[in-house]
Amino acid sequence: MLVTLKQILKIAEAKRIAIGSFNTPNLESMQAVIRAGERLNQPVIIMHAQVHEEMGICSIDEIGGIMLYMADRASVPVCVHLDHGTDLAYINKALDIGFTSVMYDGSVLEYEENFANTCIAAELAHRKGASIEAEIGSMGAREGGGGNDESIYTDPDAAKIFARDTGIDALACAFGTAHGLYATTPKLDFPRLERIKSLVDIPLVMHGGSGVSHEDYRKVISLGVRKINYYTYMSKAGGTNVAELSDKTFYHDIAISATNAMQKDVEDAINVFSTGKLLFSGQYVVQ
Repeated sequence: MLVTLKQILKIAEAKRIAIGSFNTPNLESMQAVIRAGERLNQPVIIMHAQVHEEMGICSIDEIGGIMLYMADRASVPVCVHLDHGTDLAYINKALDIGFTSVMYDGSVLEYEENFANTCIAAELAHRKGASIEAEIGSMGAREGGGGNDESIYTDPDAAKIFARDTGIDALACAFGTAHGLYATTPKLDFPRLERIKSLVDIPLVMHGGSGVSHEDYRKVISLGVRKINYYTYMSKAGGTNVAELSDKTFYHDIAISATNAMQKDVEDAINVFSTGKLLFSGQYVVQ
């Protein structure tokens, strides 16, 4: 069933869990995520990232309708979310297509411009009955990886004003995670996150969720994170499984192999976010 981000985060808050939010740039990844959610009877968020279109993976015009169709026919709540929308025109396009949630990412802008654009994006989203997430502080890179730079971590006092006055439904915070593969185990700033939670009364979002340890997932969830973005290790699981195929002659065999591996990885992630327990090998956890 198709729901908004605000609706799905109410479930997360009631259960004191985090909902997994997964980039789905193709049909196989969509199938993996929704099948995983249905198998575990847990809500999921499927995302189209603007940067993926810029990388030539798939346009929102091509994949948006499919995402909505897949979400609507699912037996569990599914939110269709725009990830890291960096311009208002693209945000508006996603809303016109029917996305039930958008993220405006003005984190690389000066605070005043990010604030002003976020207010406009919030008005656009709410006018169409959709939810909105925004970011203050910066991940350093949208999807291409990056190191930990405390100078761009979210300032708790600024986060309080930003969340209160922009009208957003969820706040993405920078406190030590990064997009992409980690070269070393991430060191998260838990006191910073705890301070943000004490000042902000909307759900918090953690980007760069792949590669975080089992223990750190549980800690950030206990400190108020209700949405965890996860893609890199899911995608890597699919690629690794395909690389191990003895016969790569037919694309349908490759697609099935990748889908099954991604589903298994997503199920593990969902289970950790909701119960704190691993189902399978936990390969996405950095040891």
